[in-house]
Amino acid sequence: MREKISNYPSDSKITTVEARTVSIALDQATSFSTRRVTARDYTVVRVRTADGHEGIGFCYGGSRAGSLVTHAVRELFAPMLVGQSALRVEGLWEEMYQDSILQGRAGSTMRALSIIDVALWDRNARAAGLPLSLYLGGHAKERVPAYASGGYYLDGKTPQKLGEEMAGYVALGFTAVKMKVGRLSPKDEEERIAAAREAIGDDVLLMLDANNAWRDLPTALEYMKRYEPYDPYWIEEPFSPDDIPNHALLAECTPVTVATGEIEAGRWRHQELLEQRAALILQSDAAVCGGISEWRRIAAMAAGFGVTMCPHWFHDLHVHLVAATPNARFVEYFPDDQVLNFRRLVDTQLSFEDGSLKVPTGPGLGFRFEEKALQKYAVDKWA
Repeated sequence: MREKISNYPSDSKITTVEARTVSIALDQATSFSTRRVTARDYTVVRVRTADGHEGIGFCYGGSRAGSLVTHAVRELFAPMLVGQSALRVEGLWEEMYQDSILQGRAGSTMRALSIIDVALWDRNARAAGLPLSLYLGGHAKERVPAYASGGYYLDGKTPQKLGEEMAGYVALGFTAVKMKVGRLSPKDEEERIAAAREAIGDDVLLMLDANNAWRDLPTALEYMKRYEPYDPYWIEEPFSPDDIPNHALLAECTPVTVATGEIEAGRWRHQELLEQRAALILQSDAAVCGGISEWRRIAAMAAGFGVTMCPHWFHDLHVHLVAATPNARFVEYFPDDQVLNFRRLVDTQLSFEDGSLKVPTGPGLGFRFEEKALQKYAVDKWA
């Protein structure tokens, strides 16, 4: 039985939950190890309460059919939230999860739940007049470490050009950078990694992201044998997210730290990763795994295993979580809007200095949607 609004301040009552689908074409087709992307679909949400405060949430819904996430917000969750108190974040999370258990637990449904959860936390922090990082406990810092994420496969991009890209991030002050791997042959991949390492020098951390490139351990080891001499900081998503055993086997066979978790949803799957020692770095994404509420549960559980959180994507959101979490280290940062073109929807960009991001000091997330950009890229109306 759901609790009545009378137990909470009446001005915290949710009056509207609206969602919208946005599709933004990439300026240049971009490839990962196993797929090619020409556009990105996002779902954006706004939750309003009786006192006039508004919280926003958002998530990547894929390169097509992103409206599935929007429909889940509108049809599954919005009707059950209106009239409830926005302060009941944990209670609402549990009710949304139970009510949608047949439709999801992962994928579009969990992304929709995640978006709403983010919007609720944002609304409550704004109502309190606090930055989200402080509202969550404010463990950190005015700045948090970040790594520059790039190194994608583009037509005509040579190893030399890749090296120049990585060196450009270092010139901006970043002491850690990430590149994509796994699409080409072992020999060609080694040429790319060698060029990147030569360009950035020995003292900069080099992360490698395979984006689920490999199907079996022998193939992964063939590539890792080529990668290891260049001292990678981690190998990210070597296998399908469902192939937890091979993640664990690879972790035993290579000195390179295994990182994964960006597509995982819910604390229970993360528990499997932790118990099988399949990753020493979790890249759980709060816009994917179940929102801020679930991300914090996962981070607390990871701390008990001595595992570090380095969340995936959406630096505008994760800067707050890393700043508020003792066992979180890096924010993944995209210096331009070519891949994370969600940046075009944000009215206030994060600032960085010497490889660190400045934690926003404004209420809530510290930004709002850029209305003109929403109008330009939206494929439907607020509803």
